Amino acid sequence: MPKNSKVTQREQSNEHVTESVADLLAHEEPLDYKSSSLNVVGATGKKVPQIEVPEDDGRPAWNSKLQYILAQVGFSVGLGNVWRFPYLCQKNGGGAYLVPYFILLLLIGIPLFFLELAVGQKIRRGSIGVWNYVCPSLGGIGMSSLMVCGFVGLYYNVIIGWSIFYFFQSFQYPLPWSECPIRRNGTLAIVEPECDKSSATTYFWYRQTLNITSTIAESGGLNIKMTLSLLVAWIIVCLAVIRGIASSGKVMYFSSLFPYVVLFCFLVRGLMLKGSVDGIAHMFTPKLEKMLEPQVWREAATQVFFALGLGFGGVIAFSSYNKIDNNCHFDAVLVSLINFLTSILATLVVFAVLGFKANIMNEKCVVENAEKILGYLNSDVLSHDLIPPHVNFSHLTTSDYAEMYGVIKAVKEGGFAQLGLEPCLLEDELNKSVQGTGLAFIAFTEAMTHFPGSPFWSVMFFFMLINLGLGSMIGTMTGITTPVLDAYKVQKELFTVCCCIVAFFCGLLFVQRSGNYFVTMFDDYSAGLPLTVVVILENLSVAWIYGTKRFMQDLEDMLGFRPCIIYFYLWKYVSPLCLIVLISATVIEMAISPPGYNAWVEELAQERFQSYPPWALAMCFALIVVAMLPLPVVFIARRLNLMSDGSNKLSVSYRKTMMKDMSNLEEQDEARFILCAKPGEAPSSAPAHRAYLTPGGTKTLDANSLSPNSCYGTSYQNNPHLCPPNTKNCM
Repeated sequence: MPKNSKVTQREQSNEHVTESVADLLAHEEPLDYKSSSLNVVGATGKKVPQIEVPEDDGRPAWNSKLQYILAQVGFSVGLGNVWRFPYLCQKNGGGAYLVPYFILLLLIGIPLFFLELAVGQKIRRGSIGVWNYVCPSLGGIGMSSLMVCGFVGLYYNVIIGWSIFYFFQSFQYPLPWSECPIRRNGTLAIVEPECDKSSATTYFWYRQTLNITSTIAESGGLNIKMTLSLLVAWIIVCLAVIRGIASSGKVMYFSSLFPYVVLFCFLVRGLMLKGSVDGIAHMFTPKLEKMLEPQVWREAATQVFFALGLGFGGVIAFSSYNKIDNNCHFDAVLVSLINFLTSILATLVVFAVLGFKANIMNEKCVVENAEKILGYLNSDVLSHDLIPPHVNFSHLTTSDYAEMYGVIKAVKEGGFAQLGLEPCLLEDELNKSVQGTGLAFIAFTEAMTHFPGSPFWSVMFFFMLINLGLGSMIGTMTGITTPVLDAYKVQKELFTVCCCIVAFFCGLLFVQRSGNYFVTMFDDYSAGLPLTVVVILENLSVAWIYGTKRFMQDLEDMLGFRPCIIYFYLWKYVSPLCLIVLISATVIEMAISPPGYNAWVEELAQERFQSYPPWALAMCFALIVVAMLPLPVVFIARRLNLMSDGSNKLSVSYRKTMMKDMSNLEEQDEARFILCAKPGEAPSSAPAHRAYLTPGGTKTLDANSLSPNSCYGTSYQNNPHLCPPNTKNCM
């Protein structure tokens, strides 16, 4: 620290520290609060009416509240709502899964979402700036968040590229994945063997779209079709975010609302299809015993965590463009409920369509097995007496086949297995769990080939996926650009274009013929554990370092009302405990599950699990380490005073707000904030160095408490044990 600084001079002269914390942080001359325009208390100590000058720190702002809500909805509602949530419902007890999901949404989802909205709106900075101000020693939280955003953005836009490819392929009839291609050898025409062993949609996905290799070690070179699709995807994203919220906000009007139009259209159309009710009934039939399994609660917590986009920095970045008095509590509840209801809507749509597909496949199974039975009857392998008299092979129903199957199985008990007959149960078809790309690009796509006017529905579906992905990518890119633009004076448009160009070239890893395996790797390892660590540190830095009581007071100042007391306990105890359990479960799951991927074996025309080779294992480990590396690096660097604490980059509005708080503190409510007395009550005599309260007890405010090694948020936390007699706790 320079020898002529105020703090150093004060150390040498042993004078008492009397300036406000805001002055010391900003290294500014002491303000005369009584003459300041920020003062709301007259010289006599009485409050006088005063009109505050609107703050204008040059920061962009949302054009309307609707635009902001749509941006948050577009970011949180993504592809996972369509292809992850329905799978988890089916896997974890159907309707019973909704109970733990909703409970965890209330316990950790809404409180942590509210926390991120509040800190972004209060400090008006991106993720790096916010956590630098809350606690400089934990400033690596924002940097880790930015790293995770980068990793996720790289592979997430590849999925948008796949959707773009399918979107353009949908403008033809019949759809190119509706039938297996025919291979001609002179006058001989045969069905492509790989397609014949699997299905037309599966073949189109693995061979004609990805042209995938059999292992991750075989690169296979770039897939030109996917490379061009990725380029188009990055051009779209770049154009959407190039001017910040001025451009992305307008895009959100369409990209956030259009998916709901498509989902409602698919729901109406799906309910008109045969078997849709079977799919929905199967989906929501609760299996209550599943609720007792810890795995169900872990997966519900993980889904809540990622569905709201916690820890990515996009939530904080979007809220930082709000007015300081915006009701972020209402926003948190509204967006969380919209996200939950969207997942329910998507689940209805998915299982209405999959119920229709299951009926189609079940009828196909009945026809194929009925032909086998006819062959056995004609060759006298089976007796005609085994066939019930009312069965008509020309119009064979599933119930007739089930009855005939049961009779044959009972009579031919010894040699039944050699007949090769299948039971053709609808329940078996509905129980075939699919998620992710398997749902979107195979199962759902196959179901749409049976729709009347299938190209129209295919165009709508993949255009919906593009918009869902675009909304999430806008939030992810904002989580990257906003912190950097806050910290450094760089041209927004130039920086955004450079980010997109670099991301495109890095994304070439995912458009090799083996690229799908790297998408799986990044999805499994780059975000899960690092993001959970980021969010628990966010929670702890606000609740235990900055101080929950002080944070509640900040919220009251911002919102004009004090949030429900339940948030105090959720932030301080419940959410950290749930996140610690989630981290522990995630680490245990990673330890006991063999790291690997599902490789497509061309000869067998099916997926087979393979373990990662050593270099790929090292890459998985590197993704986790690199994402979390800023946390210890920044902590150590600031403990050793090797890195600036960022206090010279405080936003204008944040400084004004902090100084205003300190003014009110010193003029009127000093007793309430420091000694927990009621406002206006005379405080007890203070020692020469006033004791400011920290989570660990009392601490004398000196120069060291303002060093980069300390956290700004510890100065005014209330402590009921130091309250004078006959006074109430500040809470």
